[in-house]
Amino acid sequence: MKEKIIEVAGKTWQFLGQNGETNVSALSKRLKEKNDVVLQSLGWLAREDKINYANRDKKTVVSLSDSEKRFFNSVTQRVQQSVKSN
Repeated sequence: MKEKIIEVAGKTWQFLGQNGETNVSALSKRLKEKNDVVLQSLGWLAREDKINYANRDKKTVVSLSDSEKRFFNSVTQRVQQSVKSN
């Protein structure tokens, strides 16, 4: 089970990096994962200070922290440059 939570945490991190702030209740559907596993993956990411929570229109939303956004963007740029050079 721990491996699945880690896997979904990675998928969640990547999804948030690509899509930005997302409603928590919609995240499991968007990731096509079980809600309880997604919530546990959010806990994992929160414990590592990788995400922020906020309330918007009485709904809880989640996004990558500023440092994680910068890291995600730098990784994405390196991958794109690597693909272009090959």
